[in-house]
Amino acid sequence: MPAITAPTARKAPRPRADALRNRERIVTAAREMFVEHGPDVPLDEIARRAGVGNATVYRNFPDRDALVREVVCSVMDRTVEAAELALAETGDAFAALERFVHAAADERISALCPMVSSTFDKHHPDLEASRESVEQLVEEIMGRAKAAGQLRPDVGVGDLLIVVSQLSRPPAGTDCMRGDRFVHRHLQLFLDGLRAPARSALPGQAVTIRELRDC
Repeated sequence: MPAITAPTARKAPRPRADALRNRERIVTAAREMFVEHGPDVPLDEIARRAGVGNATVYRNFPDRDALVREVVCSVMDRTVEAAELALAETGDAFAALERFVHAAADERISALCPMVSSTFDKHHPDLEASRESVEQLVEEIMGRAKAAGQLRPDVGVGDLLIVVSQLSRPPAGTDCMRGDRFVHRHLQLFLDGLRAPARSALPGQAVTIRELRDC
């Protein structure tokens, strides 16, 4: 009796290159328009800026929440890349921290996060994974600067992320683009205050990630 062979598993078809490019264009256009106009910008306008049809948008993202989540995750993923580049540097640890902070501000994650609606799944696995990666890498960057004696010891990851978020606002939906020219100036003032040795004692304790999430 001939041996029975298991059926060969069929591989899922790989997305076509043009389909991947369309998806990337949609996410890029959505990010720009969410920052400029807020979360209620019509999806038709996003499709127009991306240079695709409405059907292409809905084929990739069945609803607005799915698109918002993809935009936020993509921004966080680029922030992760900036953090990994900082960690790969072998020179001045504080200078690496500075470059990361300025790169993170350029991603405008602070302008995107406040727009998340009450129906948005803040604990979606993709979003959680991206957020945890950012937090772990920032902790490593700061830990290296502290070990080098360049970063004051009384600040935590939460302190850094709060200030970067606050200084890279105002939030989406306002005339925020005119304030962009001040962002890096004010960030550098903040970074100078992080250098060791500290010139003053900070009130309270360093803000942890857990405290930041509970806010």
